[in-house]
Amino acid sequence: MAITVTFLGAAKNVTGSRHLVQADDTRVLIDCGLYQERHNAARNWDPFAVSARSVDAVILTHGHLDHAGWLPRFTHDGFNGTTFCSPATSEVVPLVLADAAHLQAEDVAYKRKRHAAEGRQSIHPLVPLYDDHDVDVACKTLRPIPFGEPRPVASGFRATLLPAGHILGASMILLEHEYSGKSLLFSGDLGRPGRPLVPDPARPPKADLAVVESTYGDRIHDDAIDIPTQLADAVNTTLGRGGSLLIPCFAVERAQELLYYLKNLRQQERIPRVPVFLDSPMAIRMLKIFGHHPEAMDATSQGRIQRGDSPFDLPELQLCTTRDQSKYVNEFRRPAVIIAGSGMCTGGRIKHHLLRHIDEPQSMLLFVGYQATGTLGREILNGARQIRLFGSGHRVALEVRQVHGFSGHCGQDELLDWLGAMPEGPKKVAVVHGGASVTTRFGALVSERFGCDVVVPEYGTTVRV
Repeated sequence: MAITVTFLGAAKNVTGSRHLVQADDTRVLIDCGLYQERHNAARNWDPFAVSARSVDAVILTHGHLDHAGWLPRFTHDGFNGTTFCSPATSEVVPLVLADAAHLQAEDVAYKRKRHAAEGRQSIHPLVPLYDDHDVDVACKTLRPIPFGEPRPVASGFRATLLPAGHILGASMILLEHEYSGKSLLFSGDLGRPGRPLVPDPARPPKADLAVVESTYGDRIHDDAIDIPTQLADAVNTTLGRGGSLLIPCFAVERAQELLYYLKNLRQQERIPRVPVFLDSPMAIRMLKIFGHHPEAMDATSQGRIQRGDSPFDLPELQLCTTRDQSKYVNEFRRPAVIIAGSGMCTGGRIKHHLLRHIDEPQSMLLFVGYQATGTLGREILNGARQIRLFGSGHRVALEVRQVHGFSGHCGQDELLDWLGAMPEGPKKVAVVHGGASVTTRFGALVSERFGCDVVVPEYGTTVRV
């Protein structure tokens, strides 16, 4: 019996992960991701390659939008099967999807207002891709599978989830077909070994086809980068001159990792006592999810929690959920560390704090994540001294820095090491989750290193296993 995999996303591009596995009349979709590249965004509205109702199950590797963010649209279009994922992911996904629906509604409202003011008609209907009701329906399909426990997911198929690192609950998926004896391994996003809070990626099991990400397949991470020292220097430099440290931060994983480093620096007395404001309702809810799922954390973090030494509990930490609490932070007149979303300064509460401190040479804006082209964060990081905030121009007087080393993805050498750890080595590999040049280059490296069959799929490519 033939097993096929059709690549309907993350094929010579990074986002929109959707891999359709078929055996006769049984269909399993690995990941149900949202396209986030502007030039591919129309695919989020396109009908799926097969009827959504004909898909028996979805299995999610983790809760990021590019892997799970299309699920509400998929259920809206007719999917009524079960969505399997790790227990932690089953809590991360509702948080991420609800936020996405909220942002879509805000974006549509803004575009309607702008188009009305400009007196022009939109080519496409100005409606969100999905709404809160669609999110509720999608989340009711979620069913958790503990790590390491094989579970039937569709006729003839069973799945085993294994830790992938990356973010809380992230999994690689071993999908085995009972009737043919074939097995497929989907890496999802692989976290770097030795990262805090989450476990290292598991050793890959034997598989007939390994589908591997290649986000950073064209670079080797610098292991000499010292995150704590960079962070301590930013804190001490800013506080030493009486300023405040603003940190735009992604709510899922990065904010929690940042608190981990600040807690350690405070315990080691490498930074002074200073008010730390986490001004992000989503990041605060993510903290609670970490508390619910110590089993998805690394052994060191589990041990700390058992000893009553949570990696997130700074004595000076203040959690801000309401608008009034956020306004209080903005009116705070003493030096402080302010962590807020969004991570690229494209929206959220960080923009209000930036407006408050942008003309202060004693303050600092510290980036701890990637800044995409076209975002306000990238504009500032590239050295812009004049920017627009809330419709008016402002001079950038505060210092701007970036902390390197926070990557949540394996580098080229780590990806190759992971593949090389497969029993008997990889047989056949499909390279996904990377730009066209990155996937092509990394695919050539895999072929050269292991001498196996390598596929770098285009959108719609079908591979027979």
